[in-house]
Amino acid sequence: MSTSNTTTARTTRVLLIDDHDLVRKGLRHAFDRDRQFEVVGEAGTAAEAVRLSGALNPDVVITDLRLPDGSGLDVTRALRKNSTTIGIVVLTMYAGDDQLFGALEAGASAFVPKTAPADEVVAAARHAASAPQAFTAADLAEAMKRRLAPSGPQLSPRESQVLKLLADGMSVAGIAKQLFVSESTAKTHISKLYEKLGAANRAQALMTALRLGLLEAPDAPKF
Repeated sequence: MSTSNTTTARTTRVLLIDDHDLVRKGLRHAFDRDRQFEVVGEAGTAAEAVRLSGALNPDVVITDLRLPDGSGLDVTRALRKNSTTIGIVVLTMYAGDDQLFGALEAGASAFVPKTAPADEVVAAARHAASAPQAFTAADLAEAMKRRLAPSGPQLSPRESQVLKLLADGMSVAGIAKQLFVSESTAKTHISKLYEKLGAANRAQALMTALRLGLLEAPDAPKF
């Protein structure tokens, strides 16, 4: 029973890495308010981050993505190479998909934009301490959808239909009749389709659609 209480009471040791003193002070204040955490050190460069991590043996490292002498991803890779159990939270002002996946691939435990409330950084640190190799980020699901989405323009069902009719050689009048719409409406659909494909005419539209895989190439002759 006493061993369990000791384990529960153990604080999570945190190392803060950011070249802006004001940011480090704000983070320290956020962690000082939570009894689970103890800030054991601060650093302003990548080199100092790696050195202090080895000397202080923190449970969690909070590192900025951009540092004067390197990248927070360099720090992440170095720390992860030395330990599979250390928690690593990457902070950044530039929270795009490339940065998010860069953090994931470097071995970070969490990715948090600097615009997020301090409580989110603390929550990310809590996650990193308990599951250092399970990556989390607020926008992860949407970023995965964007990465897995097919490249090129996304056509509506009606635009895909118009594209196939154009490929079949149909005139505007023929397309209008096939779709049970006016010729004016058919022209509007064709115009929007050309705009999405960056095409000025039917030939360009069909060539672009073939290149992007929006149309299947005609079958080769069978003998």
